Amino acid sequence: MPPLDPFLARTRIAYFSMEIATRPEMHTYSGGLGILAGDTARSSADLELPSVFVTLVSRAGYFRQRIDGEGRQVEEPDPWQPAQWCTPLDAMVSVAIEGKPVWIRPWLYLHTCPHGHQIPILLLDTDLDQNAAADRELTHYLYGGDDAYRLKQEIVLGIGGIRLLRALGFELHTYHLNEGHAALLTLELLNRWRVPTQDRIAGEAAYDIAEVRERCVFTTHTPVEAGHDRFPYDLLERFLPDFVERDTLKRLAGSDRLNMTQLAFNLSGYINGVARRHAETTERMFPGYRIRAVTNGVHVGTWTHDAFAGLYQTNFPQWQHEPEILVRALQLPEDEVWRCHQAAKADLISRVNSLTGVSLDPALPILGFARRMTGYKRPILIFSDLDRLTEIAARHPFQIVMAGKAHPRDGDGKEAIRRIHEMAQRLAGKVTCVFLPNYDMDLAKTLVAGSDVWLNTPLPPMEASGTSGMKAALNGVLNLSVLDGWWVEACVEGVTGWAIGDDEDGASDEEHAGALFAKLERTVLPLYYEDSARWRWMMKQAIGNIAYYFNSQRMMRRYATEAYLR
Repeated sequence: MPPLDPFLARTRIAYFSMEIATRPEMHTYSGGLGILAGDTARSSADLELPSVFVTLVSRAGYFRQRIDGEGRQVEEPDPWQPAQWCTPLDAMVSVAIEGKPVWIRPWLYLHTCPHGHQIPILLLDTDLDQNAAADRELTHYLYGGDDAYRLKQEIVLGIGGIRLLRALGFELHTYHLNEGHAALLTLELLNRWRVPTQDRIAGEAAYDIAEVRERCVFTTHTPVEAGHDRFPYDLLERFLPDFVERDTLKRLAGSDRLNMTQLAFNLSGYINGVARRHAETTERMFPGYRIRAVTNGVHVGTWTHDAFAGLYQTNFPQWQHEPEILVRALQLPEDEVWRCHQAAKADLISRVNSLTGVSLDPALPILGFARRMTGYKRPILIFSDLDRLTEIAARHPFQIVMAGKAHPRDGDGKEAIRRIHEMAQRLAGKVTCVFLPNYDMDLAKTLVAGSDVWLNTPLPPMEASGTSGMKAALNGVLNLSVLDGWWVEACVEGVTGWAIGDDEDGASDEEHAGALFAKLERTVLPLYYEDSARWRWMMKQAIGNIAYYFNSQRMMRRYATEAYLR
C-alpha cells in the first residue's frame, strides 16, 4: 500500500510551519516556533485529529553552536540526512519562479503516538536534478540568505506545499498557518476560487475572498514589529509575475510592501495569539482585527523526565492522553516528588560536567535560563549588578546554568552570549555560572527538568507566550518570571512560583533587575534553604496547577472545536 493511502480519505486539516521539531536528530527547527509545531503534531496524533503537516526539509539545519575561548558564538554547519528518518514520495510539483519551474518533492515522516495512531509530516525538498544549482539550495538553510532567498523559500512552502497536497490526493478543508511564512498559500487559494468574469459585480474583487477566509486559520506568534516578514512588491512581481491582481494584493497585504502577517490576517477567518496578553498586544498592533487567544501548551509525554513519567504512570495511567488528570498531583507524596526531582537534577549535573567539565553541587539550587539569545529576552539582566548578586550568594549559595542560540545576524544576541562568558569568569569562586553550547531539543529536556528554579526575564509586552516554563513546571520546577506571555495566566504568587515585578508595562531594566534580586534574596532562596516542606508543596502546586492546563492536548482540543469546526 502506498504510504499515504491510509490518510487521504480522512485528512481535512493541513498545518503549515517553516520549522517543525519532530525529533532531535532531524535539524528542521531553530527554536520555540518549531518546538511548538512539533508538540502540535504530537498532540494531533494523540487526539487522532485528521491532519497533515507541511514544512521545509532544511537539509543544512539551522546551525551548530560552538563557543570559542573568548565566549563568542561560532556557527558551524549542522546538516542531517533525510533518508535516515524519512521516505521519499513519488510525486513532484513545480512553481514557476522568475519564469522557470522550480520542482519540489516531499519526504514523508510518520509520527506514531503511544497508542499507535500516525500522522504524516511532509518535508519539502528542492534539491533535485531537475532544478538549477541555486534552486536546489532553496530548502537547505533554515532562515538563511537574503530577502530574495527567504521569499523563494516562502513561495516553496506556501504555494508549493498546497500544490503538493493536491497532487498527492489530499482533499482538505482547513489550512492552519503557523506564523506568516506560509501566507502565500492564500494567493494560491485566491486563484483557485477566482470569480468568472461573467459572474463578477462591478467594483468587487475577482476572487471569492470569503471562501478563502472560511478555510484559513492563522496563529501569530510575534509581538515585535520587526518580526513580521515584509518584502518589496517588485521582488514578488519579479518572482511571480501577474500571480494575483496587484490592486487586490495591496488591499490585502499592505500598500507599500508585502506584509505576510497582514496578508494572513485579511485572508483568515480565525486568527489567534498564543496567550491572552499576546492577543491583546496583537490587537493594539493591528487594530480592526478580532484576535482570539489560544494559549500555547507543551506535549507532556515529550517533556517529562523519565522519573516523573514513571511516577505519573503509576498514579495516573491516562496522564499522557488526558493531562488534566495531573491536577491530582496535589495528592502525590512529597518525598516521591522530591526523589524524581533529584533524579532529574542529577542528570543535568552530569550533562553539565560532560559538556563543560564543571562539577555542580547537588546541594545548591540551580537557576536555569535557556531560550533564544536576543535583546528583548534580557539574558544578562541577572548580571546587571554583580556585587548584589555576590552578596546574595554569600548568604544563600546558588548556581546558574544557561543556554541558547543567537541568530547569526543578531549582533546584540551574540554580544549577550559573550558577556555571559565574561560575567561567569568574573563570578568564578563566588557564583558558579555555566553556559551550555548548542541548545537543542535534547538538551532542553534535561535542562528544564533538572533546574530548581526556571528564570525568565523578557521585556514586556514582547513575550508572545513562552513554553519552556511550562515544561519546567511539568517536572515540578518553580518559575521565577516577569509577568508577560503565559506567566500572566499561570502565576499564583508563592504557590505556583513567583513574579518579578508587577503586572504593568513600562518598568525599566533597572526596576526589573531590582525586583529580581529582591525576590531571590528575600523569598526564593531563603525558602529553599529554610523551609523544604513548603518548597516541595510548591513543586506539587506547580504540577497540579500548571501542567494540567498548559499542555498541547488542551491547546489542540481548542483549535479543533473553535478553529477547525467553525
